[in-house]
Amino acid sequence: MLILPRVYFSVARFSYARLNCTLILDRKRSPAERPSLQIRKEVTKQAIGPSLTGVFKLSRLRFPKMRLQATTSMVCLFTCIALISCGGGSHSAVVPPLTADFLLTSTPATVTLTAGGMGQTVSVNAAAQNGFTGTVNVTVAGLPSGVTAKPATLTLMPGTPQTVTLTAASSAASGSATVTFTGTSGTLSHSATVATTISAASGPNFSLSTSPTSVTLVAGETGSKISVLATAVNSFSSTVAVAITGLPSGVTASPATLSLPPGTAQSTTLTAASSASAATATVNFTGTSGSLTHAASLALTVQAAGSSTSAPDMTTYHNDIARDGRNAQETILTLSNVNSAQFGKIGFDTVDGLVDAEPLYLANVTAGGKQRNVLYVASEHDSVYAFDADTGAQIWRTSILKNGETTSDDHGCNQITPEIGITSTPVIDRKQGPNGTLFAVGMSKDSSGNYHQRLHALDIATGAEISGSPTEIAATYPGTGDNTSNGNVVFDPSQYAERAALLLVNGNIYTAWTSHCDLGLYTGWIIAYSESTLKQAQVLDITPNGSAGSIWMAGDGLAADSSGNIYFLDANGSFDTTYDANGFPAQGDYGNAIIKLSTSGKLAVADYFETYNTGTESADDTDLGSGGEILLPDQKDSSGAVHHLIVGAGKDSNIYIGNRDNLGKFNAAADSNIYQIVASGVANSVFSTPAFFNGVLYYGAVGDTLRAFPMASAKLATSASSQSATSFPYPGTTPSISANGVQNGIVWALESSNGSPAVLHAYDATNLSHELYNSSQPGSGRDSFGNGNKFITPMIVNGKVYVGTPTGVAVFGLLP
Repeated sequence: MLILPRVYFSVARFSYARLNCTLILDRKRSPAERPSLQIRKEVTKQAIGPSLTGVFKLSRLRFPKMRLQATTSMVCLFTCIALISCGGGSHSAVVPPLTADFLLTSTPATVTLTAGGMGQTVSVNAAAQNGFTGTVNVTVAGLPSGVTAKPATLTLMPGTPQTVTLTAASSAASGSATVTFTGTSGTLSHSATVATTISAASGPNFSLSTSPTSVTLVAGETGSKISVLATAVNSFSSTVAVAITGLPSGVTASPATLSLPPGTAQSTTLTAASSASAATATVNFTGTSGSLTHAASLALTVQAAGSSTSAPDMTTYHNDIARDGRNAQETILTLSNVNSAQFGKIGFDTVDGLVDAEPLYLANVTAGGKQRNVLYVASEHDSVYAFDADTGAQIWRTSILKNGETTSDDHGCNQITPEIGITSTPVIDRKQGPNGTLFAVGMSKDSSGNYHQRLHALDIATGAEISGSPTEIAATYPGTGDNTSNGNVVFDPSQYAERAALLLVNGNIYTAWTSHCDLGLYTGWIIAYSESTLKQAQVLDITPNGSAGSIWMAGDGLAADSSGNIYFLDANGSFDTTYDANGFPAQGDYGNAIIKLSTSGKLAVADYFETYNTGTESADDTDLGSGGEILLPDQKDSSGAVHHLIVGAGKDSNIYIGNRDNLGKFNAAADSNIYQIVASGVANSVFSTPAFFNGVLYYGAVGDTLRAFPMASAKLATSASSQSATSFPYPGTTPSISANGVQNGIVWALESSNGSPAVLHAYDATNLSHELYNSSQPGSGRDSFGNGNKFITPMIVNGKVYVGTPTGVAVFGLLP
């Protein structure tokens, strides 16, 4: 019997006196010399203080589940320093602390694949251990010849499984193999295996599938198209007859049966009558060809008339006021159906000018005499349109020009040309007014040559101006900077463009202003109006005693957190070299900064970050403000501490990650005052806004590939985990994300240069080298949609992708 005489531990962290130990015996001893184990636990706690430190005495420890291995040391897995006395000798050892880690699992443990048959799915999960919060990158190895895994890589968040489909080609040989999934996160690496058997190909056969696999219908509303596909296996060439069963009362399919040649999808439209009751059902599509029968199912939800659909509203730029570009409620578009055979351009909504603002979307609006889903489009010709999002029919159009006015000329600046009307993305509040209100800023010029900037409030159902609309935008602010009169800087509407998307926070509409090609006398303005009265509520100039410092951000909008604080990136401009006692510029000039504003009381700068070389960057026009910012969801570090982060980048190619609770202000020596910098994280200047999904940040700089940067333990990776094959010319690309929760993540990106044909790209969010689709793939220009617009980002909702162009909005979706 092996007795451990006494072990003393000075414990830095103590958890329930539970010790997990492995006793490891020397393989060289003979069996007779290897002692048996009789170890019991005796724990005496001495002088334990609030920090849980102290001395513990352990004698004759018993571990009934002791595991024996053949090496020569004892390992104890807890945070301690051990002094071990054995047989008159003593040894000390520093025992490593518990480390945040993960366990990788795959389910099922075994799969059988038929050569040429349908694939089998394997669920892969990373289970957190000891507070692990990082992302896990998973690769697949050991695939026998002819067997593929789709997707070939995964990015897992702890506790959120994802699936990989293993498929054997018809040429795959019979046999067995061990497929290994390896997950890595930093220096950590773990694997899980699946025993895989490949059986010989059978005779001609087929498989049946539907797209989408789930759908929600609203009683009395437009139906949903379901695409059904019979896929040939082993040279199958016969026609497949498809019957549809399981429809709940009041729901019909048109046509009720299908006759499918293999490889050619056909559609049926499911419609719920106005009398249909709320229900859930599994609709079965059964395909028969001779003696062969296969089925596919669809999860159907019917909502009673007047209830909302599952499609979310898109009421502001980049989906939300964090500006993260993520729609995680997309149930129709998937990794399997976004391809050139099933997906493409399905419509085009024509308008009277360039569409520089991102289109917006509302579900279940009563407009034009019935309830429908509505797409809202603003043009540079100062018009706002409402289209039926399902049929493309125009519901209404409103010109916001006053009698005798025209849109503004371009001031000799090619950034917004040939006319300036509505440039920034509007914002919608469904609760404001009798039906809901759309707010937009338009620029115009009257017959006397005077320029106007006005905030308009339009009824979402009719397009009519609501009472009190529009309001003329005018402002003054104390200061001695550019365009000063009587001790105030003056907002001159001719000098500014409203390019940043509107922000709605706590009942106020916030506007932010930039110049025309850096020309003329201008400063940095943020002006807010009450959404209920359209009266001016707040004014702030962030370079009141200097010049420049305007707000560009490539069409991105001011962002806001849950407390109503506002964040943005400011362009090159004056920055004071003297500071008050709290480290703020004494004259209130914040050119070229990441800025946080407080909206509690008077609008004011609450915090900021300024690059150490801000003077050089402003002088050389290599400022931060060329790109847009996003606010990340809460990020936990390895100790469990929560961080509130903002991300942005500009013309210096660095990615800046700021702590929103302490942005860092200014350090003249180096940028060590900011939370994190990824130096040269992208290849060139940034004139775009990133997107964030499932722990990964996506960036598309000028002339650079679209890059994916994982976050782990609240830090951004310093190099991309994947990138697109395509490089995106000026102005780069602002990606958007569609997903169903964390599944079926798709990154949408546009090649969208003025004067060149635009291309829509779709990528697997887990691996940007895996392009699912681009609009130039189909032959004969099937999916062409004209030239690009400068700062347009795709908007994805309810199975459709909307893209602004110089003449309207191109609509992409599943092909009929």
